[in-house]
Amino acid sequence: MPEITFVRGDATAPSAEGPRIIAHVCNDVGGWGRGFVLALSRRWSEPETAYRAWHRDRAHNDFQLGAIQLVQVEPRTWVANMVGQRGIRTGGKGVPVRYEAIDTALARLADRALALGASVHMPRIGCGLAGGTWARIGPLVTERLAGRGIAVTVYDHGDQAGH
Repeated sequence: MPEITFVRGDATAPSAEGPRIIAHVCNDVGGWGRGFVLALSRRWSEPETAYRAWHRDRAHNDFQLGAIQLVQVEPRTWVANMVGQRGIRTGGKGVPVRYEAIDTALARLADRALALGASVHMPRIGCGLAGGTWARIGPLVTERLAGRGIAVTVYDHGDQAGH
């Protein structure tokens, strides 16, 4: 079974050969403007545009916790918008991360990655603004992706190493 590879670097610039998917976690309220999405938007406009349209038309599509949206940004590169957090603020109901939704989204991502023959690249999803812990999310990534033979690289961007 492939192991997850951890590197220091930018998840928006994966160095792998072949098809690749950059995965990240989005919220379920249509918010895009803090955290890793800023790096995505600096590089490509399509993931934000697609996410906002997906959220806006949610009454007529599959937008909900656990859903994924694959957006092609280059001939062999896609961004996976994965809905894995409820809201955007930590408050009376705890942190926004929803581990079950991330688990569901990762299972759906695995199906798409296998169909494309793609490797998966990500920051430590759900561990920034969403408030999750890698101790809970890492095993999901291992089971859902690496456990199905998908090469996964997790990028720590300098000050995030070890969180």
